[in-house]
Amino acid sequence: MGFLAPWFLGGLFVIGLPVFLHLLQQHRSVPLPFSSLMFFEKRTQSSVKHRRLKYLLLFAMRVALIALLALAFANPFVNRAAAGGTDGRKFILIAVDNSFSMRADDHLNQAKQQAASVLSSFGGADVGQVITFDAQISQLTQPVNSAAELRTAVQSIKQGDGRSAYTTIAQYVKSLAQSTPRGVEVHIFSDMQNSSLPPAFAELSVPGNARYILHSVSSGNAEPNWFVESVNAPRSVYQAKKTRILAVVAGTNTEETVADVSMVLNGKTLETKKVKLAPNGRATVEFFLPDAAYGLNRGEIRIASHDKLPGDDHMYFSLDRKEPGRILFVHEGRQRWGAFYYRAALNSGADAGLNTDDVTVDQTSGLSPEKYSFVVLSDVGTIPATFEQALQRYVQGGGSVLIALGPVAAIHPRVPVFDAAITETRYSDRSGDRFQTAASVDAGHPALSRTNGFEGVKFYQTVKVDPGQARVLARLTDRTPLILEKKIGEGRALVFTSTFDNISNDLPLHASFVPFVEQSASYLSGIDQTAADFAVDSYVDLHSAKDQGAAVEVVDPDGKRPLSLREAASAQTLKLSREGFWELRRANGRHELLAVHADRRESDLTPVPKGTLELWENLGQGQQKTNGPNGAVEQKQPVSLWWYFVLALLIVSLAESLFGSRYLVVEKQAMVRKEAA
Repeated sequence: MGFLAPWFLGGLFVIGLPVFLHLLQQHRSVPLPFSSLMFFEKRTQSSVKHRRLKYLLLFAMRVALIALLALAFANPFVNRAAAGGTDGRKFILIAVDNSFSMRADDHLNQAKQQAASVLSSFGGADVGQVITFDAQISQLTQPVNSAAELRTAVQSIKQGDGRSAYTTIAQYVKSLAQSTPRGVEVHIFSDMQNSSLPPAFAELSVPGNARYILHSVSSGNAEPNWFVESVNAPRSVYQAKKTRILAVVAGTNTEETVADVSMVLNGKTLETKKVKLAPNGRATVEFFLPDAAYGLNRGEIRIASHDKLPGDDHMYFSLDRKEPGRILFVHEGRQRWGAFYYRAALNSGADAGLNTDDVTVDQTSGLSPEKYSFVVLSDVGTIPATFEQALQRYVQGGGSVLIALGPVAAIHPRVPVFDAAITETRYSDRSGDRFQTAASVDAGHPALSRTNGFEGVKFYQTVKVDPGQARVLARLTDRTPLILEKKIGEGRALVFTSTFDNISNDLPLHASFVPFVEQSASYLSGIDQTAADFAVDSYVDLHSAKDQGAAVEVVDPDGKRPLSLREAASAQTLKLSREGFWELRRANGRHELLAVHADRRESDLTPVPKGTLELWENLGQGQQKTNGPNGAVEQKQPVSLWWYFVLALLIVSLAESLFGSRYLVVEKQAMVRKEAA
């Protein structure tokens, strides 16, 4: 027998309390009346009789009460054979790794052969189940006692593209061991990738009635492998010019070599370069795509190598060639510098996919903003009523507007479309140091992340706007709001409380101007500048707030539609479970091509060290192994005796109460008789 919390045994020292009560406090002196004690000599009288234990049964019960209480808190246990450990009845779990790395050197077929060999010893009283795993568990059968059904399930296992994670097995076994009284044998068939181990080894532990049996299909040596690690390509191209594409080629457990790296577009090899690859290193390869056809283009970077995992010798990328969008830039007729600086900033950066149409306020009467990506109002005064109403409908329906405020807009009581009150105009003289600077900028906002907080920009004139319910994205040193944002219906509006013309500020002369123009334009137009490549098992959003309930068409790499009509209208996300190109046709008419590749952590074929595998097989929670009567391995697990001690404690406490009351009455009667005598 053992104790799970042995420190509580220190409570046994409290047994001295009943000794004190029964031995040291039982003598009571009855005072007798006497005339005077002045002629008596003072001395101590000892009586052995007074120090003898009395009421031995009650004393024993009180000692037992304290001892049982201390033992119950110490939680004693005994080791007993685990269920299924001695009668041969087992639950056999066949777990086959079908992750991407199992493509190397025909490892998956080897794992299936080994699994079939284990099932040859499947007993008639045994129960088994077949599962596959990568980052998730897939049950191929329910728990059955048919070896033929289990073998059929093993043969049906197909190769996957996911990343393996051994913690998924441990989590599954923990729930399985709690639901079955049998001993669980977990047979894992895998290449035992070291990169698939969890950071904390204890996450692989299992209950005492389960044990691991590991079957490695790898050679146990660190296999060399070259692979395409990443591809950096723009998601969309708008101009007929060379497009720069960067690829990174890496290797693990490799030696120095020279390899051919090629760029392929729509099945045609456009360029091949020889690249020197350092041992266990990586190299960057630069390609320039001369031109791409309009529409969706399927690209690929390939490396010519002869390692055991050819599946990662390429990586897909997608590229969408389309016409650029247009921005409606509205300004006063005599104030054209704002449009000049804004257009120059937009054209000087990367391929933003946007061009500007400059119009004056007088030219907006017959214009419809619906055909524009977004609208800029640059320090405008009175807007024609028809255009303002059309602009409000445009924003309510999901459009966007950027409003810059200067001296012309400041004479009006409210900001157009944004509908916020203008309280005052603040002006600082350029000749002194009375200018304002940006004090706080929300760098996490998509429109401001690369502006560097408008460092060094001097603001001489700003228009103070009451933010109301709007969100303030940036403030000046005097706490005046510099940039505000408000959601209006399905659209949004940004307000810049200064101008773009290098008069109210010197922002156009600073490095933060171009990033601010580019990022705010991408944010307001809804252009997604992120790459269209994803790792296997990533998720992509299918519906926005505007198109809830509308059907989305999805085509997987095999040309099939994985979603039913109901799922296409209701599913919020899509799991990209395969390598290749996925096509999405959204409810708003946008057509997207997603390039999906296997997680490159699967490309490191370094196996788990032998010593770690031995530790893994011996993992368990309190699990012990002893030899059974026939020399078989007998599993032991702790069984707590806490409830038995609590029950005994309850019985003794009731008995102590009864006997204590009885002896108390007897002692009281004896005292009364003694006093009467």
